[in-house]
Amino acid sequence: MECMGGIKQTPSGLKISDFEDKTLLIVDDDDSFRNRLSRAMEKKGFEVKDAKTVVDAIKLARSFQPNFALVDLRLEDGNGLDVVQEINKTRKDSRIVMLTGYGNLPTAVAAVKAGALDYMAKPVDADDVESALLAAPNLKAKPPENPMSADRVKWEHIHRVFELCNRNVSETARRLKMHRRTLQRILSKKSPR
Repeated sequence: MECMGGIKQTPSGLKISDFEDKTLLIVDDDDSFRNRLSRAMEKKGFEVKDAKTVVDAIKLARSFQPNFALVDLRLEDGNGLDVVQEINKTRKDSRIVMLTGYGNLPTAVAAVKAGALDYMAKPVDADDVESALLAAPNLKAKPPENPMSADRVKWEHIHRVFELCNRNVSETARRLKMHRRTLQRILSKKSPR
């Protein structure tokens, strides 16, 4: 174990117990995902506050000044990069991970330039988030032990769009640019592993 700024580091990264300040801000406009992740991260030892919008997240960033943050890129009222920049203004040493369902290289570069340590594409689970938040700054987070299959990621994305379209099959099919019957077949099947 080497010492890094007074924080013990193990070969696999840090532990939440290594930090005095365990505050975590989760910013995502998907209510069920945000609530589920907030509960899971509390069980892991983080002190969690969450926000749904850029406006609420910026207010919390100013008052709460989190040591850790998980911020979705696209929020219903704006861009998560604005939240990342605000967190960095109030607390330079914050460990921020950018989260998005729209993964691409330019967005990852923008997130890191804005002050994020890492970038993750949805869907993610609490273990992946914890690994990314606690990774040593000079190391990347370990790849997930059991990542979702490509079929499962596709299935999750389709169901998310379906829910966002208020479970309207025609609207979902139009937005996903797929035939309505094909979508109905996918929706009738159980989730792949």
